[in-house]
Amino acid sequence: MNTQNTAVHIRLWNRAFWQMAIANMLLCMAVTMLIPTLPRWLMLSCGLTEAETGWVMGAFAFGLFLPGPLCSYLVQQYRRNVVCMAAVVVLALSLLAMVYVPPRHLLPALALRMLQGAAFGLAQMVLASTLIIDTAEAYHRTEANHAATWFGRFALSIGPLAALLITAHSGFSHVLFAGTACCGGVVLLIASVRFPFRVPTDKPRPFSTDRFFLTAGWPLWLLLLTAMMSVGLMLSLPLDTTFYAMLMVGFLLALLAQRFVFADAELKSEVVSGLLLMAMAQIILFSGQTSVLCSPMAGLGMGIVGARFLLFFIKLSHHCQRGTAQSTFMLGWESGIALGLGLGYLCFHGDTKATLSVALVLCAVALAVYVGYGHRWFVEHKNR
Repeated sequence: MNTQNTAVHIRLWNRAFWQMAIANMLLCMAVTMLIPTLPRWLMLSCGLTEAETGWVMGAFAFGLFLPGPLCSYLVQQYRRNVVCMAAVVVLALSLLAMVYVPPRHLLPALALRMLQGAAFGLAQMVLASTLIIDTAEAYHRTEANHAATWFGRFALSIGPLAALLITAHSGFSHVLFAGTACCGGVVLLIASVRFPFRVPTDKPRPFSTDRFFLTAGWPLWLLLLTAMMSVGLMLSLPLDTTFYAMLMVGFLLALLAQRFVFADAELKSEVVSGLLLMAMAQIILFSGQTSVLCSPMAGLGMGIVGARFLLFFIKLSHHCQRGTAQSTFMLGWESGIALGLGLGYLCFHGDTKATLSVALVLCAVALAVYVGYGHRWFVEHKNR
């Protein structure tokens, strides 16, 4: 590595950036810990039906969008790190409040789950669209976004794995305490970094799509949403600790594939390969066969698709829209998983083959639309 590249590496991987990247992982862990454990608790301890549990899990997706129009106004009127920490505190309180949900009462569980989505959505928008960007040099922000998002992606493996282990030894209430502890770690990490004060604009608009949703990228957003709903359906199945542990192996393989396999490959091949790998993992699960390759294959596909779509959104954005592109990606990724989880419990709980059949159809639709229309649309509309 030459002197110039070494300097670039040092500027990007500074202490503040590491702290924000780890904060992103802890924030995502606080909510992914609930993926395999909350539905079981809602049905067994709260007495909710499968359909009611599906509504509760899906409510998280709707909550994600609630604070979006206010995001730009909040970060212009108040210190952005304070806004993020306040959202994380609300998330922590909403996690603890789950302990007090009365049995057989759907509305409190729905309200808390939607509040969790809103708090997480606002925290993610501020963290990814402003705080992480503030810790990187202006001309290395794409690399910073890409790297920090990978920390959050690994939480999809680490969070559920930790939650299942905690539940097996201590019970679900300790999962909520662990999620709250993750939120506490996020607040401490953000509070330890000094962010420059930015003078607010004279009259910021109360409602805006800035830092919320890149309307110009809606076709690709629908594709990402469809692909991640397929993942959410798969995660609604009763998967064990081995699956989530090996999912991490798949994510690591995706990192290596980006570096060595797809570095000089045709652009279209990355998303196509990722969706095919996701479909192959679902086919293995559908067949009922136990294979050690299933989970790494799913993680490899998800990692490739997620990383490439993030770069797609960034390349679609204009100047000063990087944060909006990042938030748009997050909304597609997170809401897709939440809607898939909700659909799995609402319509197909206990029917593995029906669940995976719909997941495969969604994956196939995403692949067909991307190959037939989506990739060409992106090439014609990209701005970078």
